[in-house]
Amino acid sequence: MSLVNKLLEGKELWNVSPNDTVFEAIRLMDEKGTGALMVVDAGKLVGIISERDYARKVILKDKSSKNTLVKEIMTSRVVVANPDQAANEILAVMHHNHIRHLPVKDKDKLLGMVSMEDVVSDIIHDQKDKIKELEHYVTWEEAY
Repeated sequence: MSLVNKLLEGKELWNVSPNDTVFEAIRLMDEKGTGALMVVDAGKLVGIISERDYARKVILKDKSSKNTLVKEIMTSRVVVANPDQAANEILAVMHHNHIRHLPVKDKDKLLGMVSMEDVVSDIIHDQKDKIKELEHYVTWEEAY
């Protein structure tokens, strides 16, 4: 099972300001192929904005994404992971909190964000490796 810091390898850190428009945030999500962005103000994590926030707080309320600021719809209570947590541990955190994206911080330093897809892919990869090991063990035992 991988640690969170391994899941961050090769990932870029994308964020928006609380004073950016929702339109700018959605455009960046589209450009980067992600479903959520961290909201950072003066180098500090202050929230997270997701496609779900957009759908529920802009579209369903008949607001304009070009006239709505990120700070008006972002989720301010942000659950974070630490880089030394195991993938299965943060999967439980995500499930318990009903979230699909989890920012990763080491003390006050923002390292990136992992998605439910990152975590599940890692767990599946780990399970496939265990199955191969067991198949090899069983095959080796049968040969003798």
